Amino acid sequence: METDPTRMCALLVGLPEVTVLAVEDRLGEPLVVHVEQAGARPWCQRCGGPSRVKDRDLVALADLPCFGRPARLVWHKFRLCCPDGDCEMGSWTWEDSRIAVTRQVMTDRAGRWATVQVGMLGRTVAEVARELGCDWHTVISFGTALVDDPDRIAEIVEALGLDETLFVRRGERHRQEFVTSIVDVSPGRPAQLLDVVAGRTAVGPTEWITARSHTWRQQVRWAVLDLSGPYRKTFDDALPGAAQVADPFHVVKHANQKLDECRRRVQNDTLGHRGRKDDPLYRARRLLTKAHERIDDRGESKLLGLLAAGDPHGEVRDAWHAKEIVRSIYDIADAELAKEFVCELAIELQHEDNPLEVRSLGRTLTRWFDEITNWHKAFVSNGPTEAVNNLIKRIKRIGFGFRSFTHYRIRVLLYAGRPNWDLLPTITPR
Repeated sequence: METDPTRMCALLVGLPEVTVLAVEDRLGEPLVVHVEQAGARPWCQRCGGPSRVKDRDLVALADLPCFGRPARLVWHKFRLCCPDGDCEMGSWTWEDSRIAVTRQVMTDRAGRWATVQVGMLGRTVAEVARELGCDWHTVISFGTALVDDPDRIAEIVEALGLDETLFVRRGERHRQEFVTSIVDVSPGRPAQLLDVVAGRTAVGPTEWITARSHTWRQQVRWAVLDLSGPYRKTFDDALPGAAQVADPFHVVKHANQKLDECRRRVQNDTLGHRGRKDDPLYRARRLLTKAHERIDDRGESKLLGLLAAGDPHGEVRDAWHAKEIVRSIYDIADAELAKEFVCELAIELQHEDNPLEVRSLGRTLTRWFDEITNWHKAFVSNGPTEAVNNLIKRIKRIGFGFRSFTHYRIRVLLYAGRPNWDLLPTITPR
């Protein structure tokens, strides 16, 4: 049985309606495949008569790697014209968008493959560009349509979380710029990064939320945040009907921060310097912030001994007890009982006999009373948001940092925004 080698080569190329003209294989260089479009030539768009070939434009496109080597597809595009001298139609190019879209520098299939590699698998753009043998700017052509797909965001989001991440440090002084992650933390389904907006003020997330439909905003029941004033303002303005929930981790973290502030103040008051390795309170710093149930008998004896040696007025001990009591808020299952407990605790902590850091902690419980106690009704937290932030930070590490917010947004949404990858074959790149 005779086999047409040209036909076999065309099958290996795997592109629709093309004829392979030649293959160039030079040592140390990309594999070059010359093709032209097959099939009947189109008729003149003006007079409807037959067209003729005026010229062949050579367009070199980056294609999928072949046998571990970069490949180039040289497309011999037909430039057609109308042979009728009276026809006003000029020349035009006969091209197939399934091979490549106009002004693209890579084939359509290579662009879609690169988008999967960079977006879904989290590879670096530079790595994929080296594999294709092209410039990295050409790789990220399809991502915008995927992340801007309106169906990517669910029609019903029951709980919405906000948190900030560091985007970039700029200038000689390494000025920090932050972005805000907007995350779907609805119970019963995986967390999804809905979008990232510049800054960590109320402006960006408020504009994003208010841009959603009224019906969508009405269905958000829980608004989850850390102890952030700007994010509380965002939810007050954009989601007034949603109950705000303070993230338990950040509440306990705040109590630990007040304990550490008290320890450092007492350390300086008693010894006149910052903590040194042999100072009792400095040695106790890890044990103080550790959960009490995780400290064994030996560790507790050590902690009490260090407090006796370095805390003459018992201020650090009081702050330690206050931190543990704040932690116990989340051991209460009944919502009404939790409200009573937090109300009494906030009053007790603000007593004038307590250290100033403990009084500050009590005032925080008063300011955030509703947000803290709402957790006992919703049982949602910003833990999924922190998990999404870890995915964002992975992309930042892979990319060795970002300078362009546009590129950053596309990359993190492709990786953590759960786009519909089934749409990729239908996208025409911009």
